Amino acid sequence: MSPRQGLDFKKVIQTGVNLANREGFYAVTIASLAKELEIRPPSLYNHIKGLEELRKELALSGLQQLYHLLKNAIERASAEEAVYQLSKAYVSFVRESPGIYEATATVAPKIQDKEVQKASDNVVSLVLNVLKPYQLPENAALHAVRGLRSILHGFSSLEQRGGFGISLSTDETLAFLIRTFVLGLHQYEQAT
Repeated sequence: MSPRQGLDFKKVIQTGVNLANREGFYAVTIASLAKELEIRPPSLYNHIKGLEELRKELALSGLQQLYHLLKNAIERASAEEAVYQLSKAYVSFVRESPGIYEATATVAPKIQDKEVQKASDNVVSLVLNVLKPYQLPENAALHAVRGLRSILHGFSSLEQRGGFGISLSTDETLAFLIRTFVLGLHQYEQAT
């Protein structure tokens, strides 16, 4: 294998992202990434410190991508429409970037890194802002963020693994789930 001209940190990470989405997050190793880049594994260490840094960067990239997709999805949406648009964008992200989503869902929470924590906090803050019109107390708002994430993660995970065997539109199922979630927020609002 000959050295690749123009290889830099950004190219290494983007190639890792592409590999993760095609083969799965844990298929991205120093060896598999080097093979994908058509370089020898030791050459990667000119750009990254090792597998731990690579996985951190992939998780960070995923969180940043997710944040921007969610933010763009809700830009011009009304309060209730924002919850649906955010949910739709989240599920689309999982569908289009399953490997990197895996990094955001399973790896990012375990990484002790300021950049990763900030990126994760940005996503949570964005969702909290979407839920602001429901005037939930602080703890209830955080529970609602967790609840929405649980709905979206569970739905996406089942869909990714072929868990919806009945021939019924999964997009309609998602819309039903989010409508039900929003109705629950209204019920909570009226009860307090």
